[in-house]
Parts: sequence; C-alpha cells; structure tokens
Amino acid sequence: MTNIFDEFRAAAYSVWHRKWLALGTAWGVCLLGWLVVGMIPNSYESKARIFVKLDDVLSDVTGVPTNNKRDIERVQQTLTSAINLEKVVRGTAIGADITDSKQMESAVLSLGRRIKIENTKENTFEITASYGDSSNSDAANARIAQAVVQKLIDIFREENLAGNRGEMSSSLGFMDQQLAQRQKELETAEQKRLAFEAANPALAQGGTSPIQRIEALRAELRGIDADLAAAQSALAAINGQLAGTPRTLQGATPTGGARGAYAEAQAQLSGLRGRGLTENHPDVIAARNQVGLLKQAAAAESGGGGVPNPAYSSLESIKAERQANVQSLTSRRASVQTELAQMTAQQFTNPEVLAEQQRINRDYDVLKQQYDKLLQDREELRLRGQVETEHNSDKFQVTDPPTTPRSPAAPNRPLLLLGVLVLGLGAGVAAAFAVSQLRSTFATTAKLEQALGLPVLGAISATLNDAGRALRRKRLTYFYAASGALGGVFVLLLTIEMVQRSMVA
Repeated sequence: MTNIFDEFRAAAYSVWHRKWLALGTAWGVCLLGWLVVGMIPNSYESKARIFVKLDDVLSDVTGVPTNNKRDIERVQQTLTSAINLEKVVRGTAIGADITDSKQMESAVLSLGRRIKIENTKENTFEITASYGDSSNSDAANARIAQAVVQKLIDIFREENLAGNRGEMSSSLGFMDQQLAQRQKELETAEQKRLAFEAANPALAQGGTSPIQRIEALRAELRGIDADLAAAQSALAAINGQLAGTPRTLQGATPTGGARGAYAEAQAQLSGLRGRGLTENHPDVIAARNQVGLLKQAAAAESGGGGVPNPAYSSLESIKAERQANVQSLTSRRASVQTELAQMTAQQFTNPEVLAEQQRINRDYDVLKQQYDKLLQDREELRLRGQVETEHNSDKFQVTDPPTTPRSPAAPNRPLLLLGVLVLGLGAGVAAAFAVSQLRSTFATTAKLEQALGLPVLGAISATLNDAGRALRRKRLTYFYAASGALGGVFVLLLTIEMVQRSMVA
C-alpha cells in the first residue's frame, strides 16, 4: 500500500512540476474540441400522429370489401419513396437552393435518413422528421422540420384518399374497355351461332350440343322407363282387383238394388243442394258422380237377375285411366327413342357439322361467362368506389398535429462541452506525466535509490530568497487565473447555448 501511495505521490508531483504544460495542453484540446462541437449543427425534431379508421360499417353491410388495411400499409411503405421525398423537398424550404438533379438526389437521400414512420398502435401512425443545416439558423431548422412532417401528412392524405379515387377511376375505365371488347366478341359469337342454327335447323336444340342433347334424351328415356314400369305395375294390380270383383250383386230386388240406391243418391244430392251448396262443392261433385254411376246400374238392372256391382264399375273406370297412362308413356318412350336414334345417327353421319356446333357453343359459353364475370366485377368495383368516396372523410384524422420543436434533439451540446473539458484536463495531465517519464529526473529519494541500487543518505530541499518566493507566487497566480479562465470559457459557452435555445421560435 505504501508503494502505491508513493507512486501516486510521485506522479502527482511530476504533473504539478510541469503544470504549465498540462494547462497549455488542456487549453489546446478544449479549444479545438469546443470548436468542433460548435461546428455541429443543431438538429430539430418534429412529430405528429395520425389515426386511420380501418373498419367501415357500410362495407360490412353491403358485403363489399374495401381493403383499407392493405391500402394503408401500402401508403406507409411508399410514403418515404424517392418520388414522395422529392415532393417534400420541393414543397419546403429545403429545395430553395437546389438547381440540378444531383443536388436533388443528395437532398432526397439525406432527408430519407431523417424520417421515421412507425405504427404505434393498430390504427395510429407516428411520423417523425429531424432536420439540421449549418447554413440555416436554429429557428429556420425547427420550422423546416415541422414543414417536412406537415408535407408528409398531406402526401399521406393524398395517397390514401385522392390516390384511391384516381386508381378507382382508372380501374373502372379499364373494366369498361374490357367489357366493351367482350361484348363485341360475344355478339360476333352469337351471330355465328344463329347462322349455324339457320343453316342446320335439325341440330338447333336451344344452344345445347348434340352430346348434351343425347345425354338429356337418355336421362329422359330412363325416367320414362321407370314411370312406365310403375304404370304397368299399377295396371296389373287393378286387373287383379277386377278379377276378384263380381260384375253383379245376386239376390238384390229391384226396389232395394241399384234402383233403390239410385233413388237414395238422388235424394242425398237434392238435400245437399237444398243446403245451399254450390255445384263446385266436393260433396256435391261426389254425390253427382255417384248418381251417374247408379243411374247406369239402374238402367241395366233386370227384373229377375242380379244388379250391376258399383265397385266393379269404379274399378273399370280406374283401369281405363291407367291403361291410358300406360299408352301415353309408351308413346312418349317411342318418340324419345326415335329422336335419340336420329341424334345418334347424325353424330356418326355428320361429325364435322357436330364438331363445328360444339366449337361454336363452347366459344359462346366461354365468352358469356367471361362477360358476366367482368360485369359483376365492374359493379362490385363501382360500389366499392362509392363506399370509399362517401365515407373516407371519417377514415383519416390527425390526432396530434406537427409539433414545433423548442430545443434541438441532437446534439446534446452541454454534455459535449463538458466532455471536451474533461477530455482536455485529462489530456493535459497525461501530457505532463508522459514528459516526466521521458526525462531522467526523480521526484523522491525512494525513486532515486531504486534506480541506482545504492542507499541515499538524504535530500537537499530548494531554498528561495524573497525575490524567488515572490516570483513563484506570481506564477501561481497566473496559473490559477489561466485555469479559472478555462472554466470561465466553459461557462460562457454553456450560457451562449442556453440563450440560443431560448431564441428558437
């Protein structure tokens, strides 16, 4: 511990012995450093926040997506593009002295490094811009920083609102051109189709191809076969019922047989009419049908034999109806088979004509589908444009306008001035200590004894007369004054910095 203390005391004595060298070095380093710090221009920073509404109630109701989030991300990415930054340079005082393209390119690159756009929240964007130019005053740099942020907000609004409208108008124009072109092509294909149908009336089947028509006929034939099988089964069932039903009822008298039933049915019909029921009433219709059946049975009834069976007569009428149904289905089946045979024969006898018809129908169908799809897309795009035009006014809002910077964001000049002062003092001490190490002098007897390896008997201190002591006091006074002047220059520079900051509007 004693050795460390002796080393420290020796170093301090060496530095103090060369205090003027240390002070001069400190003055030189401080003046040079403060000059460099003074040449660094102040950079002023302005910020603004904007709110963008991404959810649109009307688009949710109409079902037409507006893609607002995608548009906002696109604008955020392109806001700091070279074209937009050139607009900022030309719209602010930065472009006042720019005369050629190289200067403009340099200004755009420099400005791009000073602009930052962040998405702080889901719908909030923060725009930050800093600017500092040594040729301008601090107040001018602060105003330029604010103007840059305001210009960026204007560009953001223009890109988000007017840009979307212009893009929507150009898109609608392109869609109209495509629709007009598709309409002409569709009309040409329709004329070809009509001309082909006029030249081949046998193949004109409502625009369907022969293969489709054959498949439809085969499907229809399968349906007819199923219906015919069901009808034939029903006819067989009614024939079985007729075989087990007698034609006449034995043992019935004329008064109690069909004639009696006929009279009773007439009485029931008269009673229904007497109640005020119309001829279209279901009960009246049923009674009238029953009277008709019993009238035939009563007319055919003989005096000594049985009377006709009404159930048998009803079954016969049902049988006649089902036979007619079977005959109708059989006729329809024969007609479909004939048409199917003709279409199949045409397919083998006129393959070129059929191929031409298929090609014409295919081209027409493709063009029709394209035209309908384009028409639907155009209407959806037009509706989206109306939604954005009517409701974009509430979608963009500046929550915090561009701030007017009152103090520079960079550099931290007071801290730099203090750092230069500390660096200068350290450089002076280091210079004095280095010089002391280069010279062969010894600050203490212990250092001399260690260097020579011999015992040191003693040391003789310097003795000054009155004139020497007065001269030493005078030099110390000058040293303290020069050291205080260095601190005074530091305080003066801090005061000037504070005054300049307070003068920024």
